[in-house]
Amino acid sequence: MKCRLSTLAVAVSACTLLGAVGAVQADYPERAITYIIPFNPGGESDVTARFQEPILEELLGVSVNVTHRPGGGGAVAWSEFQNNAEPDGYEIIGVNIPHIIGQPIQRSDAGFETDNWEIITFFHSTPNALIVPANSPFETLDDLVEYARENPQAVTLGGSGTYSANHLDMLRFEQEADIDLTYIPFTGTGPLPAALEGNHVAGVFNYTMLGVQMDDRVRVLAVASEERVSALPDAPTFSELGYDIVGGAYRGVAAPAGTPPEIVETLAEAFAEANRRITEQQEPLGFVMEYITGEQIDEVISSLSEAYGPILEAAD
Repeated sequence: MKCRLSTLAVAVSACTLLGAVGAVQADYPERAITYIIPFNPGGESDVTARFQEPILEELLGVSVNVTHRPGGGGAVAWSEFQNNAEPDGYEIIGVNIPHIIGQPIQRSDAGFETDNWEIITFFHSTPNALIVPANSPFETLDDLVEYARENPQAVTLGGSGTYSANHLDMLRFEQEADIDLTYIPFTGTGPLPAALEGNHVAGVFNYTMLGVQMDDRVRVLAVASEERVSALPDAPTFSELGYDIVGGAYRGVAAPAGTPPEIVETLAEAFAEANRRITEQQEPLGFVMEYITGEQIDEVISSLSEAYGPILEAAD
């Protein structure tokens, strides 16, 4: 289910939000906040955090230090965070759906459970896209499907993490097209441009932002959105090509379980205002802005858990 950033949500003025933040500032925050990105620099989570960083610092009145702890498609940082972070609001971490849904289901040693965080908000989403190098022999999605049917497992597609949005939608594509592909997990989106340009993989199942970023160095064969993405107007949707695949990633931020509600609210308000200010920068990159908080978070996680459950079971 979608919970788009509504006109009402963004109509709250910066002054109102600043006042709300200021009301609790005597107690929180009083020192720098560490904002952990569990992926490599250069990916969607990192790009967004860099946009957010100066705005959050202005609103909260303290330094917000973006750090990177990649590994395991986010699982390394999420496990460390769950086990070690104090519930005081001074350490927060980026969280992604479906990563946080799929990994605990698929791996008993994932090291974290989604229920063990206070998710502050989900602030944007990005549709998946199947992207190949500009010099690829696959000029259309049909070209890739035809070759994959004749050469099982020969087509290698990279993506960010295992049982991530990239991986799960590639598995859906395999089922829909009745083909057998080989998925190559990377620690984040950051390494994918080099993998594409070096022809280390036949293509990637990644996000629309990568197609925009790499421009004429790549060819976007299909996008997993309900409608064509404005930043990639020439790229057809999977639905247009006969495949029922609409999916991607939700990105947000979490605090440790037990973080006081007033701190979670303060952070949610700051992220909402940051989101409002960076919309014009992010939408042309292929992002869809969201504002998901409170009970809506549980609803989205529950809905997407049901959607991805059969795929995860089939992948065992």
